[in-house]
Amino acid sequence: MSDFVRVARVSEILPGTGKEVTVGDRVLAVYNVDGNFHVVDGICPHAGGPLGEGGLHENIVTCPWHGWQFDVTTGQHCLTPQIRQECFVCRVEGDDLLVELPEM
Repeated sequence: MSDFVRVARVSEILPGTGKEVTVGDRVLAVYNVDGNFHVVDGICPHAGGPLGEGGLHENIVTCPWHGWQFDVTTGQHCLTPQIRQECFVCRVEGDDLLVELPEM
């Protein structure tokens, strides 16, 4: 079973930007791509870098530690098809951004 959890205000994440949020023991990276929100696991699988602090160009985030790149709309690593970040369903209610997380 899953629950939707408020993780941020929509107004906090401008188009073309991202934000790191922590919910329980999960670190998530939230991105605004042209007004559409996307949420992926916020820990880079390479060395644990903070994806939410990475630069976002269109729909590609670059990990600030070692440059690994992911498509935030799918979680797909840009060079290696076998690597994919977990993605989470999100929705907007008023100014609240809600993310669906499995029960913790």
